[in-house]
Amino acid sequence: MTYCKRLWRQIPCLALILFCGCRHPATQPAEKTPVKPGILQAHMYDSGFPEGVENYNACFCASDGRVYYVLCTASVNVGAQMYSLDPSTGKIQHLGDLTEVVGEKEMHAIPQGKSHVQFVESKGILYFSTHVGYYHNWKYVGKQKNSTAPGYRLYPGGHFLAYDLSTGKFQDFAKAPQGEGIIAFTMDPERERLYGLTWPSGLFLRYDLKTREPKNLGEVSGQGENGTGPNFEMLDRCLVVDPRDGSVYFTRANGAMLRYRYDTETVETVQGCDLKKDFFGCMTPSNTDGDMAYHWLQALWCPAGHAIYGIHGKSGYLFRFDPPSHQLDVLARMISDASLKTAMWDRTVYGYLGFTLGPNGQTLYHLTGSSLAREGVKDAEGLALVTYQISSGQCADRGVVTLENGAKPYQAQSLAVSRDGMVYTVAFVGEPGHSRLDLISFHNPESVP
Repeated sequence: MTYCKRLWRQIPCLALILFCGCRHPATQPAEKTPVKPGILQAHMYDSGFPEGVENYNACFCASDGRVYYVLCTASVNVGAQMYSLDPSTGKIQHLGDLTEVVGEKEMHAIPQGKSHVQFVESKGILYFSTHVGYYHNWKYVGKQKNSTAPGYRLYPGGHFLAYDLSTGKFQDFAKAPQGEGIIAFTMDPERERLYGLTWPSGLFLRYDLKTREPKNLGEVSGQGENGTGPNFEMLDRCLVVDPRDGSVYFTRANGAMLRYRYDTETVETVQGCDLKKDFFGCMTPSNTDGDMAYHWLQALWCPAGHAIYGIHGKSGYLFRFDPPSHQLDVLARMISDASLKTAMWDRTVYGYLGFTLGPNGQTLYHLTGSSLAREGVKDAEGLALVTYQISSGQCADRGVVTLENGAKPYQAQSLAVSRDGMVYTVAFVGEPGHSRLDLISFHNPESVP
């Protein structure tokens, strides 16, 4: 056989090789492929808002597939900004300045600097509230307190808001009295009621969407963070609705559990149950050291378990509370392995608000921080994802969050888990004083590829 004939017969094979070689290989986003066991490789987005310095709770995966979040400020000039991410395109959209949304942009008042709460979705609408971001630092005055600023009006008060996913429009329902911010919020979708706890006095508010009627039930935690000395009391950051009867549960710094009764419109102390547990540590409810005393830091209603699951902030203990029986069971210490080995508190004595129930209704997620450094103890990690399986009681450290460039995000106070296998939070990256706050995402180690 001549060389030309052999070459002619090989042309189909060569063509196939060239065709395959020229095709672009299928690729997956970097965040979906952990580099190695124990590492959760994350991607950081750029929202274009360098003034963002905080995020508390406000990160949410909505039914339209987008991720909604708020970047807060401590500025007297700039308010909090709300954004959405479309994961399918990676595009970020700026939705609004919360001060402008409530019609206060031209008031020259201290702005709506935060949304300190989780979004609640009902019928394609996101409900939430706003809070003050500019105030005196407690490190200098013994506590945080509402502030004045030369040339600016006083903070007007936090608002109950809604954002329509289909129209992109905001709606402002009501404003908190006495210039108070709204530091805790929840919604009862079935009964169409919004609830809020104000800062610094601790006023319990409710707003009825059907009647458009607001109601202030007054102070529910002594003088709250408006008090001084022994009258100072850290306020709860989390309200939980029992959908069966419309009750709203929250806590006090001394460990007492409170219940708002939908039927009588009153707030009462739950008898025979409290959060003052030896495992949580020995704390002083009137302290101003930054911890949350005996409060639950974060809690949620679990439909599958017909109970409230919560996290105690400083210790990281997970517990289950059954409202009808008033029984509270401590289940596990839901912290990273690195922190557990040191037998110390985490670096942030306040705890971490990143606690949520996964889309399967059976997995609890907690995004924790680094162990408290001591002499001779190496601080080995920044953020760790810990999961708890409700059915089996299995608790596991799923890994450390690390960006593609090797940097480790830290101080995340929100958490959202999507149905498409991704986890989202808002975190800091960089060194203190030279850090950046923004949205990050990483693959959910609990999901099946």
